Amino acid sequence: MIDHTLAGGDSLVLMPTGGGKSLCYQIPSMLRDGVGIVVSPLIALMRDQVTALQQNGVRAAYINSSLESHEVGEIFRQVRMGELDLLYVAPERLLMDHFLELLSTLEIALFAVDEAHCVSQWGHDFRPHYLGLSILSQRFPNIPRIALTATADEPTRNEILERLNLKSANMFVAGFDRPNIRYHVLPKDSPKQQLLKFINSEHEGESGIVYCLSRRRVEETADWLVEKGWNALPYHAGMDKGTRQEHQDRFLREEGVVIVATIAFGMGIDKPDVRFVAHLDLPKNLESYYQETGRAGRDGLPSNAFLTFGMDDIAMLNSFIDKSSAEERVKQVERRKLAAIISFCEIASCRRQALMHYFGDQHPEPTCGNCDNCLSKVETWDGLETAQKALSCVYRTGQRFGVIYIIDVLLGVVNERIINFGHKNLSTFGIGKEHSRGVWRSVFRQLTGAGYLEVDYEGHGGLRLTERSRDVLRGEVEIAFRKDAKQISVFGSKAKNKIKSRTTSRKRKSQAVSGSNNPLWDALRSMRLELANKQGIPAYMIFSDKTMDSLVDLKPRNLDDLGDVYGIGANKQKKYGKAILKVLAGK
Repeated sequence: MIDHTLAGGDSLVLMPTGGGKSLCYQIPSMLRDGVGIVVSPLIALMRDQVTALQQNGVRAAYINSSLESHEVGEIFRQVRMGELDLLYVAPERLLMDHFLELLSTLEIALFAVDEAHCVSQWGHDFRPHYLGLSILSQRFPNIPRIALTATADEPTRNEILERLNLKSANMFVAGFDRPNIRYHVLPKDSPKQQLLKFINSEHEGESGIVYCLSRRRVEETADWLVEKGWNALPYHAGMDKGTRQEHQDRFLREEGVVIVATIAFGMGIDKPDVRFVAHLDLPKNLESYYQETGRAGRDGLPSNAFLTFGMDDIAMLNSFIDKSSAEERVKQVERRKLAAIISFCEIASCRRQALMHYFGDQHPEPTCGNCDNCLSKVETWDGLETAQKALSCVYRTGQRFGVIYIIDVLLGVVNERIINFGHKNLSTFGIGKEHSRGVWRSVFRQLTGAGYLEVDYEGHGGLRLTERSRDVLRGEVEIAFRKDAKQISVFGSKAKNKIKSRTTSRKRKSQAVSGSNNPLWDALRSMRLELANKQGIPAYMIFSDKTMDSLVDLKPRNLDDLGDVYGIGANKQKKYGKAILKVLAGK
């Protein structure tokens, strides 16, 4: 991807959170003549990214509304003098006429549009100002442009390419797997108690994010966690700006803080040591879920994604869609996306496979070994014959109808549409009366989530068969459907023991290097915090937990040895090397 940009080509880059997207524009910006212009949606995001770059010795700056006019002037002086490799700006700033005029006087290495899903109305975080970025192709036709995101299904990708005039761009997809994240999904049964049990057993004293649908639930959950001994802070759009900023800064700078938030919190959170992300309510789609859970474990160390869901969530999200002022075609897409995440919750097979399949990716193994379904046997029923009936009905009705219509045919419902289309005479008419409408909905959600059916997003949202459908229709695979969520309250005792034993062994392995059981690790953490406080930056920007693990493991004895340590480049070796060696020597 970097080679393609260095040669002057345009790109759409899809990489998982923490997978190296930033390198795709940072390195070319440093190697090409001129300055790389990075479009970033949030002030806090660009501030943190620039600070982290400066810690690594990269010449970077940002321009946003937090700066005084003389500060902006100084940054432009640096750009004109060739003293900067990267300049971060918000889309609103970039689109100002005078700013575009200023850019036209500069030598520009590239344009990078970060969080590019914001340009798509199908994306989970649409930002209207992103639509104006198509002007870059008109004003700067010979400058390479890169659109980057961690989350985009096929309709969103197509929208990004169209909206940004990147139709001739190369697409680079690095895969969507985050193997260090373990996925847990539970039907709601006192969700706050379920959360507390989970974090007490797996994440004592660690940082995490808890998402809730409503502001009231955010406040209630944060207060309740404080009562239970956790350092928890609320965050939502209804709070005053100063308090929100204070809570976000504390989360970034302090250790062991849990932020309880609505979706107003999260984009651009680069904190690498978030050990868990919990959803106490169902997210509205898999894009949101993937993006939000991707904020855990950016350092590659073991982390957890925990989700509780219930029928009330589904009803509330459906109500949000129904009451929306969006066009009906947009509502239809939102309903299909909601159905996909419900399918993800109900599926009895590997959750990682289902998640990756949704984004057009495949997991190489039949099980991932790191989700609740792979770690514990779920309660299921033999569904091959039922699956064959479902797929046959989709096929015989022409692969162009939605799930409600297909279920009507299976249940033998006589209505005007079925009569008009002549489907009352099909062999599949009425062959599914042994199941209720609710069971059939679950069946279709699970078949879609497992990749045996897909939704025609380009047409009218009808279901259609996939290549995998053939094996089911021929009876060459086993199909097991998860029982209705209402029948499953929690994991069985054997499953709980199995997960606990694996987690415990994982913790022991980690604590052999890091954590409170290792005085050297604690001493390095204290030094890291002291250095960070002196500079007024988050501790992880000095170096990450993964770097400290490497320091404890390798125990370098001199500055040259520090070059073998993960996360310590030449600049940090020069700035912090002596302090690190002093701690390692026990002085």
